[in-house]
Parts: sequence; C-alpha cells; structure tokens
Amino acid sequence: MEVPIAASADGDRNGGRATGGGGWFGSGPTGGTATPAPAPGTAAGRPGGHQGHRPGDHPQGRQEDRQEDRHQAREPRPEPHPQSRPGPRPEAHPQNRPEDRQESPTALVRRTLTEIEPIADEVTSYFYASLFLGHPHLRALFPAAMDTQRDRLFGALLTAATHADDPVTLTTYLTHLGRGHRKYGTLPEHYPAVGEALIGALARYAPASWGPRTEAAWVAAYTTISQIMIDAATEDALRAPAWWQAEVVAHELRTPDIAVVTVRPDQPYPFLAGQYTAVETPWWPRVWRHYSFASAPRSDGLLSFHVKAVPAGWVSNALVHRARPGDVIRLGAPAGSMTVDHTTSNGLLCLGGGTGIAPIKALVEDVAQHGRRRVVDVFYGARRNDDLYDIHTMLRLQQSHPWLSVRPVVDDGPAGPLAGGLPEAVREYGPWHTYDVYLSGPPGMIRRGVDTLLGIGVPTHRIRHDSIEELVGATT
Repeated sequence: MEVPIAASADGDRNGGRATGGGGWFGSGPTGGTATPAPAPGTAAGRPGGHQGHRPGDHPQGRQEDRQEDRHQAREPRPEPHPQSRPGPRPEAHPQNRPEDRQESPTALVRRTLTEIEPIADEVTSYFYASLFLGHPHLRALFPAAMDTQRDRLFGALLTAATHADDPVTLTTYLTHLGRGHRKYGTLPEHYPAVGEALIGALARYAPASWGPRTEAAWVAAYTTISQIMIDAATEDALRAPAWWQAEVVAHELRTPDIAVVTVRPDQPYPFLAGQYTAVETPWWPRVWRHYSFASAPRSDGLLSFHVKAVPAGWVSNALVHRARPGDVIRLGAPAGSMTVDHTTSNGLLCLGGGTGIAPIKALVEDVAQHGRRRVVDVFYGARRNDDLYDIHTMLRLQQSHPWLSVRPVVDDGPAGPLAGGLPEAVREYGPWHTYDVYLSGPPGMIRRGVDTLLGIGVPTHRIRHDSIEELVGATT
C-alpha cells in the first residue's frame, strides 16, 4: 500500500511529490462500503487462530527539484507466479522460536519484519503475485509498473510496526492512508484479499519467526489497521469526493523544463496554503504524483502548480510538455501539515529550493491575506541564476509587503554570503531560534537544512517540512 508522501516541486509534488501508483491500490472508481469478511486462509477460522477479524489494507512532504522515481520509470515487469518462487528457508529449531520465548504480539510482528527485510523484494513480489492470481480483478486498480509498489508495501508495514505501541501516531498515519486510498478505488471488500495474500507471503518467507502466535499477532494487527483505514474512508466519503476533475485553464512554460499549470476544479476544493495534492493525468492512468499548491486559496477557485519535468518522469513530463488548456486531470484530496499557525506572531523563516518555492509563495500570500504583520524571511535557492524562475514574483511580493524579505541563493554563483547553498546561507543571518521554519525542496536540501537549523539552536518543534520518505518516492 502507499506510504503518505509530501508534495514537492520537481518530483511531482509542490513542484511535484510522487505517489507512484498508489498504496496497495492504484486508482479507479469507488463504490459502496460493504463490511469486509475474514480473509480465507488466514488464522481466523483456523484452530487456535484469531477469530472474527476483518483483515484490512496495511499502510506515505516535500520534494522540490527531486529526481524522478527511478523505480517507477523502469519498464513494467510481470509479477511472478507464486508457485515459481523459491521455497521458504529451513525452519528454525522449535526451541529457538521467538514464540516460545513469550514475546509480545508487537515484538513478534517486528521480528517477522526484521527477518524478511533482506529479502523484502522477494516477499512483496510473491505477495502481489498471490493477490493477482487469486483475485485478478484487483490488478486493474494498480499501475502498470509495480517496482515502486513493492518498495512502498514494505515501507508501510515497517512504519506501522514501528508505531504499534503509539496508538495516536498509528491512528493518524492510517487515517491519512485510508482517506488517500479512496482515489485508487479501494473498497472495504478488497481488504480480505489483501490480508490473505499478506499472511501467506509472511508465512512463506519468515519461517524462523513464524508460528501460531506470530500468525495471530499479524492477523490482529492487520485487523486493526484495516478497520482504521476503512472507518477513515467511510467518514471521509460523507464530506468529500474521492477525487476532483480539474480542467487546465492556463499553461505557462517558465523554462524549457518548468511549467506553471493552472486548473479549475469541477467543484469547490478546500485546502490550506502549504498543503499538497495527488495528481493523475489522462496519459498515465493510475499513476499519481504529489504537487504542492503554488498559491493561497483564491476567490476564483483556481489552483496552480509548479512542475519540473525530470528524466523519465511520466507525470511531470506529461504536465510540462503535453498538457494544454482544455485537458482534464484528476486531483486527490488536499494533505499536509506545513501550514501557518495564525494564532501566534512568530516570525517565519522559509527555505525554498527549486520548484520548492511554490508552497513558500503560498505561505507568504497566506500571511498577507490574514493581515497580521509578522516578519517573514525567504531564502530562494537554485543551482544557477537561470533556475530562479519565480524570482520576479517573489520580489514583487517583497515590494508590496515591508515585513517580507527575499534573498536569492545560487549554488554556482560568485563567492559571497549567499553562494554555496541554502543551508550555508542561512548561517549568515539570524538568529532564528524564535522563528517557525518551513523547508521545501529536494530531499538532500531538506536534510542539510534541518541539520543546519538544529546546529544553530532552532528547536525541533519549530521546524516544518514534508516527510523525507515521501519526497524520495515522489520524483516522477
């Protein structure tokens, strides 16, 4: 399934975050909300197994200027037939089983993940092969290329297992995931099939840690996960569509590989400045990429995105080089928490690299619309002067608002205080420890930026950016 990701600029999010095909499911029309039945072949219904469970789907910031997802760009490869996969490794001696040491269910789940991690690609390949062999109708919900899908599944399992003892974090994560899966066409009746395939794959490839107690632990965990996701999707369906149709009304090519794409949704689209959404084009069905909104909410309801075409980027190249006014794309629900807290008067420090300047511009507009004077310092980074494609817009905002300061930073520029990269340039100013800090750009820039900010005394709770993992996965 999908791990929530953040919006970016170049990959496909604000500039473009990429959500690959999706979670466990790609996309497609949604339907009713039938209650799932226990998955056949799982511990439920077996002697000693967990009874009465409802297996569910298992469980993705900001990526500006990221490289396209290399996995997603590969040619699709067929899913192997389950019977063609190598057999499980020899079982561990019964006395050495972790089950016999009376470990907790959470520990048993984590031990299973540790065992399969070195062969995660094999496990997930077998999982999907089993799923599609037993339920071929589900294949249409997934993208053509499944490479990224395999990586996303294990990442989601690891995330859920890591937070198994933190119900608040786990529920927040799964609620977001369940809502997001609506755009892929995921229905409650799909979850049992996924549970059956998952338990089968784990049992086959984790012989050293597998046994009745481990199976029961996984069934219980999967039941909880699936029910949280189903409930979140059901609740979300009462107030929002699974996706929005949006017509392209303007397409401005700022550089040979960067375009500003403006669309008009077919119905009201509520969002906050700093958030992002998933985008699907008509040229690549079931392939979704994340992009941040490039402006605060507008009175005319239009939405803008900054998109950079990256090598082998399916969605980004389609939006930059193929989309034209009149074309219709699809949008997922808004997501992301990189928003302004208007209950405080803290200063804002904003670092935007490449197309990561898109959500930064939206945050500046948001502050201006609220009419509250608060200091905003923007550092706009790029490799070369020619890559500062939106600098004139930012400088116009600076002229209109005396509380705003915009400083361009060029990596390959002449020696000086604003050369050498965004994190380095920030060190020359400040202090920033009382500011709320926002970072948007390539994953590497965000990592360096966070390290720099922590090093100069900015508290962790004041630093806001999209998930690094999401950025890495959102680059096509």
